Amino acid sequence: MDDLGRELRERLRGKAPDPEEIRSLLDSAGHAARVAATRTLGRREQRALYAAVEGRLPVRLVDLVPPRVDAWSEVRHHGKNTLPAFTHFEKRFCRPSDEDREKPSALHGFNFQTMSPLTGPGYFVAVDDPARGEVRIDYRRVPDRHPAGWPEIRSNERGLARLVYGFMVDTLRRVAEHVTIGSAARNGRDLGSWFVLVREDPAA
Repeated sequence: MDDLGRELRERLRGKAPDPEEIRSLLDSAGHAARVAATRTLGRREQRALYAAVEGRLPVRLVDLVPPRVDAWSEVRHHGKNTLPAFTHFEKRFCRPSDEDREKPSALHGFNFQTMSPLTGPGYFVAVDDPARGEVRIDYRRVPDRHPAGWPEIRSNERGLARLVYGFMVDTLRRVAEHVTIGSAARNGRDLGSWFVLVREDPAA
């Protein structure tokens, strides 16, 4: 069991987790260590982390796909969710070519995970929520285009996809430079389900 993951969990199990200490801890680590540490977090720790960072450092679309990344270039965010099974996954984002590098109004993305052949890729459109300093990942909106190499776009309101992604909107909050924490809601109702993401920086 790695030391970073152990320390991260210990800080989140305290009565009042300090978001600044957690940010510093994760920012000082490398990508592989951040992924390994965040993937040790269970429901209790993710719930505490989501609450602890509320209203603190804002997250924006440019934090998910940095301005230096070209249009339609994939940015991978490695995730761990609190579902009973298949907890490791990725959210993959890109900026459409008609969006401003510095101030995009939307990103396109999908979920890469083991059950994708059955549930579909779970396409979404991500938008800023500037009033709250958060990002909304909206599965009710499906992109009309995608980069080469991404799966075929499918509706989230048909077949098994409806059970997994139908009427869903995730809320993302910033934890550290490369790390965000999300919560899922369906039809405006929180599901008591969280996920943590670690952005992988594309090669320069």
